[in-house]
Amino acid sequence: MTRPSPWGGGRIVVGVTGSLASLAALRHAASLARHAGAPLLAVLVWQPPEGEGLFARTPDRSWARLWGEDARRRLNEALLDGLGGVPDGLAFEGRVVRGAPASALCAVADRPGDLLVLGSAPGLGRLGRLRRRPVLRAVLRRATGPVLAVPGPLLFPGEARVLRRGARVPAPAPVAEAGDGRGAGPSGAARRAF
Repeated sequence: MTRPSPWGGGRIVVGVTGSLASLAALRHAASLARHAGAPLLAVLVWQPPEGEGLFARTPDRSWARLWGEDARRRLNEALLDGLGGVPDGLAFEGRVVRGAPASALCAVADRPGDLLVLGSAPGLGRLGRLRRRPVLRAVLRRATGPVLAVPGPLLFPGEARVLRRGARVPAPAPVAEAGDGRGAGPSGAARRAF
């Protein structure tokens, strides 16, 4: 059973970057969409690494195509990390947009009744979050509809750095064994590689 939405009943547009805060926003937006029976639109915005100005001086379509493919891959990974894949039972669309993040997100969430959901750094109160989140600050200035900032998880010092690096627990190294050939097990020459 769907309930009327408090924001006007349009789409739920969520900005996705792959950060922990954006994954929290993605999960919250999917929950809102299920609850209200609204369509969910996940948007990942990208720009050339050197910026649009420098890219405009020496444009290279093959690089732009590679960056666009990388953005699609990052959106798919965020969907897997945040929701376990494309959500079932929802009208869902994933979109990759090239442009400045704040203006692109506001342009996508331009229909009457659209709700724009963004991840936000946890802690420090509203003012501290806005200083640390320039995209959120710019979206709040430009958005024509409601914006919902979902705080990311609160981490201990150093945890965010480890998670950003994508640190994985290394698999134990194989044990190198030298046997006598009769299946009697390792000889004294056996060593363990670490």
